[in-house]
Formats: sequence, C-alpha cells, structure tokens
Amino acid sequence: MEGEEIIRAQEIAVKIVQNMEKVMVGKTEVVELAVITVLSRGHLLIEDAPGVGKTMLARSLARSINCAFKRIQFAPDMLPGDITGVSVFNQKTGDFEFRPGPIMAQIVLADEINRATPKVQSALLEAMEERQLTVDGVTHRMPSPFHVLATQNPIEYEGTFPLPEAQLDRFMLRISIGYPSAAEEIAIMERQQFVHPIEELTPVLEASDVLALQEVVKHIYVDDLIKEYIVRLVGATRRHPFLYLGASPRGSLALFRASQARALLKGRDYVLPDDVKVLAIPALAHRVLVSSAGQSQGRDARAVIMEILESTPVPGTPLRR
Repeated sequence: MEGEEIIRAQEIAVKIVQNMEKVMVGKTEVVELAVITVLSRGHLLIEDAPGVGKTMLARSLARSINCAFKRIQFAPDMLPGDITGVSVFNQKTGDFEFRPGPIMAQIVLADEINRATPKVQSALLEAMEERQLTVDGVTHRMPSPFHVLATQNPIEYEGTFPLPEAQLDRFMLRISIGYPSAAEEIAIMERQQFVHPIEELTPVLEASDVLALQEVVKHIYVDDLIKEYIVRLVGATRRHPFLYLGASPRGSLALFRASQARALLKGRDYVLPDDVKVLAIPALAHRVLVSSAGQSQGRDARAVIMEILESTPVPGTPLRR
C-alpha cells in the first residue's frame, strides 16, 4: 500500500479523534479505542458508572462521521420487536410491510443493555455478527457502516441480567471511561456553562469515508511473527490456572483487526507488537472467566491478561521494506 494513502487515511482518522475530544475532555485513549473499533468494523462495550460520558461518547462519534444515530434505552419489559422492528399488514396493498426498529441505524447506542431480558439481548446477536435481521422469515440487511456501542453499569446488579458469554464475545473491545481529573472536571463545567459542546459538533467526514477507511485497514500488513504472538497470547488464556474459560478464536480475530486499525491511526502500514499489547486487555478481558482459585487470590480478568502479557515473549518483528 502506498505511503501517501496511509498518511491521508491517518489524517482522516486523527480528525475524528480530535473532533470527539471537543466533547470528551481528557479521554484521548478512550476516544482512540472507540475509533479503532469503528475502523475495524467491530462493536464496543462501555462498562462504567453513570454520568462519566458513555452516551456522549456515542453521540460525538456519530456526529463526527455524520452517521444515522439511534439510542435504545433497554428495560426489563422490552420485547425483541421493540429493537428489530415488526411486520405490519397494510390493508390498502394487502401485503405485510416491514417497519424497522431502532437497530436499523448506522450508529446504535444500546444503553444499559444488561437491563433487558436475555431474549431481548439475543435479538442483537444476529444484527451484530451477521449484519442482518430476519423478521417473519424475511432477511433485512443492516446499513453500512453499522456499529453498536452498548453500555452497562458494573455496580448496580438489582434488576439486571448479566450478558452471557456468547453476547460478550460479539463485542470487539470493552472499555471503561473513568472519572476525570480535577482540572478536567473544571474544564467540563466551563465548556457546558452556556451550551453543551455536542450541540456545536460538526462532521469531519461522511459515512462513505468511513467505509473507505475500513477498506484501508484491511490492507495493513501483519507479519507472521505478530500473528503467532496473538495466537500465543490467546492460547495462554485457555491454559492459565486462574481462568476456567479462555478467549475464543473470535478473540484472536478481534486483536488482529484492532491492531491493524491502531497501526493506521498511528500512521503505519504495518502492525507492531506494541499495538497488540495495548489492545490485549480491551480485546480479551471480557472474553475470559476467572476461576474460583483466581478469585480467592484476588485476581480479576484484567490482572490475569496482564500476567499473560508479561510472561509471553515479544517477537522481534522485522519491518517490511
């Protein structure tokens, strides 16, 4: 791939990050991970306390890339049709017409996804993985690009339904936004004194540009040594004594694709081991389950993935000439 093409693609990707930072104060790493997920055609799970900016992250992303945005507030009394849409009989034409639900958008915010029942949660599975919906035997293609950002509160468990492993595995990355520093919190108050920055945010590119960037990401070079490194990391999760469920091959693919997107964001046409290391916890921690032995030792999934990173040799990757 030509160097000039990579530079142009990187400039566009960086513009998205810089535009979102007008709303997300001091959260460059979080914003970059959100953009990486979109560029690699994945879905993002945001797990954090209320009020830290989960909704603003989704809205600023949708506005920056000028995509159709829908927000779904999940609740225990929801039905699958509330998400996917329904077929309604039209008396004039004598045919059933499909009335699409809110999932039929380019950027979808699935707010508090763990408040919905498993039956409703599973309605997202086909759309997220297959990028299509089947309603009354008729298949409907999702719009392009299609990206789901789901949020959940890790603190409040009453009235919630934890996402099953099959659903968690559909998310490319899981992130936490975290609280701002004192200086950042003051900056947030000052920016919102008269008008919220999201109201003045303008697009920096179109949806078609996002599709072009996603194609560029696919051509980012990944050396065989990097591929072996990814497989070793994921394989180690299946053998670790403190994990009774390791990451699936979908975890390897997520780490592979996200690393390509990060390389592009950093202006390279090749992946480095550092790309893999930075993305290992967001890509793998939600795909593993800590055993009772690990819990008794006070370990969580992030800590175990960090141990695996520290114990797995990093390849000395030759740069492509």
